[in-house]
Amino acid sequence: MSAGAKATQRKGDTRPFAGFEWMLAGRYLRSRRRETFISVIAGFSFLGIMLGVATLIIVMAVMNGFRAELLTKILGINGHLLVQPIGSELDDYDAVAARLENLDGVKFAMPFIEGQVLVSGPAGSLGALVRGVRETDLRKLPLVSGNVRTGTFDNFDSSNGIAIGTRLARQLGVSVGDLVRVISPNGNVTALGVTPRVKAYPVTAVFEIGMSEYDGTMAFMPLNEAQLYFNQEGIVTGIEVFTDDPDSVGTLRPKVEEGAGRPTFVTDWRQRNVTFFSALEVERNVMFIILTLIVLVAALNIISGMTMLVKDKGRDIAILRTMGATRGAIMRVFVITGASIGIVGTLAGFVLGFVVCLNIESIRQAISWMTRTELFSPELYFLSRLPADMDSGETMSVVVMAMVLSLLATLYPAWRAARLDPVEALRYE
Repeated sequence: MSAGAKATQRKGDTRPFAGFEWMLAGRYLRSRRRETFISVIAGFSFLGIMLGVATLIIVMAVMNGFRAELLTKILGINGHLLVQPIGSELDDYDAVAARLENLDGVKFAMPFIEGQVLVSGPAGSLGALVRGVRETDLRKLPLVSGNVRTGTFDNFDSSNGIAIGTRLARQLGVSVGDLVRVISPNGNVTALGVTPRVKAYPVTAVFEIGMSEYDGTMAFMPLNEAQLYFNQEGIVTGIEVFTDDPDSVGTLRPKVEEGAGRPTFVTDWRQRNVTFFSALEVERNVMFIILTLIVLVAALNIISGMTMLVKDKGRDIAILRTMGATRGAIMRVFVITGASIGIVGTLAGFVLGFVVCLNIESIRQAISWMTRTELFSPELYFLSRLPADMDSGETMSVVVMAMVLSLLATLYPAWRAARLDPVEALRYE
């Protein structure tokens, strides 16, 4: 081989990220008996990155699932816009609802009447919110009409019955066909004052929405019967407006106010639930910051492990420098070594988080069965199952953040290795 060819080969072998740099980095990642402690630190760094990334992905997915599930449940029962009368009773609700349904972006408008009552059954008495609606409107709510456990909504308007949630039925000790007593404080006016109104209704349907607050307190009654019961003949409490896009209520609200054709007070779902969703958003952001610290601590473990590795490999670094290895090559070797721990740990954490999110409810049930405890009480968390919704952009940002932190953690130890003086390193050898 000619001298020119040898020079060309030597130059190609020392290019950035050449094969020998990857070979050395891989060798430093493998454990020998003398380097067991360093390998243990590297192993803990790997586990820290993996668990930190997985925990961050799982928690953010669960928080997203909470918000999505609660939003679905709340907007599946309540309208995106609520239209209430100002100055006079809403007795022309059919005409107003028809005008609102003709607006672009409006799915349908549902007149309703509601009131707080006490419902009583064989097992006890509980407070409930009774909402009077028409059968045609009730069937437009798939969250209710599509989740009937027993009974039916057929001929609901003429049944003079009541539909209740599963938790409410269980607590009252009733099922389809049983009578429940409905007691309202706003009853008949007599010479002795106002007496509570008490009336028994048969249970025609039992539904399960999946949100404990609704399943335990919500009841539906035919609109005409509700008007008679609450002494509101011919009028309604308000009109729920359901839109094609819940996020467009801001632009649609002026059109609804104008399309109603009478003085009204219009509120949207964001105003009615602002405290709840704001608290959920704050909790989500705080959890992200706290859990990011886990990844940061794991990245700091990489710094300590790499620093010890550089100290242990001082003689090797000096020999490589005397053989012609550049400072850049030494730095790249240790960057590859440390970054490999972070990148592989991040990818392993992503896989672990993805698998856990896919099976989060099964894992919850298994842990509850093993510990004999209820880890996710519907009374406290509103939902009957543990949701998880992985957002692709959010998950990618977590992965990129962990990789960047891992890479940054390797720069200082690698720079220290590149700055090592071969004469000082070999002086006492």
